[in-house]
Amino acid sequence: MDCRIESAETHRNKCAACFRQFNKLEHLVEHMRISYHSVHEPTCGICRKHCRSFESLREHLIGPLPKQECRDIFSYRGCKFCLKVFDSPNTRRIHQEKCQHSATNAGIIGRFSNLGLRDNFAISGGARGPQVVALACKMVGGGSDGSLDLCGRVCLTDEHENIIFHSYVKPPIPVTNYRYETTGIRPEYLRDAMPMRQVQRRIQDFLCNGEPMWTIRARGGRARILVGHGLDHDLESLQIEYRTEKIRDTAKYPPLMKTSKLSNSLKYDIQAGIQDPYDDCVATMRLYMRMRSQVHRTQDYPLVSDPQNRNNFASWRQSELERMTPEQMLEVSRSDYYCWCMDSLYNP
Repeated sequence: MDCRIESAETHRNKCAACFRQFNKLEHLVEHMRISYHSVHEPTCGICRKHCRSFESLREHLIGPLPKQECRDIFSYRGCKFCLKVFDSPNTRRIHQEKCQHSATNAGIIGRFSNLGLRDNFAISGGARGPQVVALACKMVGGGSDGSLDLCGRVCLTDEHENIIFHSYVKPPIPVTNYRYETTGIRPEYLRDAMPMRQVQRRIQDFLCNGEPMWTIRARGGRARILVGHGLDHDLESLQIEYRTEKIRDTAKYPPLMKTSKLSNSLKYDIQAGIQDPYDDCVATMRLYMRMRSQVHRTQDYPLVSDPQNRNNFASWRQSELERMTPEQMLEVSRSDYYCWCMDSLYNP
């Protein structure tokens, strides 16, 4: 009888999301108050454990110390790329052939793009045009020691990996280190290149798409979603300002934050040798589209910052929260970040 009571009490103090155990119920409430568990977290398709990042989920499934039951099932029914679990090994095999990301085509197209300038800019006005674009830059060095990053090459692509704009860029100050080993840029490539100020204006106008900067909002509108990796650095080098509500940076997205290199998430190398900004655009766009295509349960007010969720875990509700089951607490918990799956709803 005592064992059954202890077991029920243990279950009552167990987080329904991450399965963490607490000695006291008030500690579980405090955990839920600061953890921001939600339907948008990466979740194990076997035991339904919520993880803060895909790297944590990967460790849970196939890491050095995985959960044994989950590892055994995942080994023959799980996709090693997107970490989804399927009904049968055959279904997994068919999916994995499509899910695997190969850099072969991107590399070939990228090499062709080196042959000349691509300029397909168009401010769409009435026509929508591409609503999601990826940006990548390659930096040469300026200053006395060549350590100052200057944009020497820039590429912009759409969601179908078509090149919108690809150009060498003439920096506003002299280049002292072309970093040829990684950029492939020679002095003659920049001699008659498009000036940085002109590149800045063209890209900024294209991103805003005819919409004044101060009217751009997170949901809807004509302004385009901008995808990239480490976009703060790229935009600073181009001296471009853009609304954070429209930026999707894979270097800052919480589910991807623990991934040390972008290529680790995509399962192909974009870091070795001479780096083509087109390849980086393709890599970040594919990762963004993967995150965007996730299917999560729709909620009217999905963010903890929404005013409607302000009192979900308010201290004055402590007694009421302690009467809830762990599942009920998870039901009222909300995400502390904007999940990119919501772009399909708000920015179709």
